[in-house]
This record gives sequence, structure tokens and C-alpha cells, in this order.
Amino acid sequence: MGLLRLLAFPLTVPIDSFIWVADQVLDRAEHELYSPERIRQQLAELELALDLGQIDEEAYTAAEDALIDRLREARARMRT
Repeated sequence: MGLLRLLAFPLTVPIDSFIWVADQVLDRAEHELYSPERIRQQLAELELALDLGQIDEEAYTAAEDALIDRLREARARMRT
């Protein structure tokens, strides 16, 4: 079994490295997606877009609801 593991080593290193990189990218993406500060910033930008007439009330409400849901999810993730 040890010889088989030794022979497979050159194949597993690239796979392990790829998995590590993918995990790092996923962690960073989740951090950005569920960052309360980032979500609050997006809410402020959304309100500004409404005030400037760049979006209508319907689009504002839909986007605001989605951001508030993400903020709730972010807070729930922080508790666990």
C-alpha cells in the first residue's frame, strides 16, 4: 500500500493544490457575498440610484429585499 501511495504522489499533489485554491476562492467569494459592510454599502448605492432616478421603485424594492435577505443570512452565519 505504501508503494502505491508513493507512486500516486505526483498525481495527488496537483489535485490537492487545485482543491486548496478552489477552497480559497470559495471562502473569499462567500466573504464578499455575506460581508455586512459590503451589503450596507450596496443598500446605500441602491438608495442613491433610486434618488437619482436611475432605477424605479419596483426595481429598488426587489433589489432591497434581496440585499436584506443576504444581510439576514450574513448575521445568521456569524452566529454559528
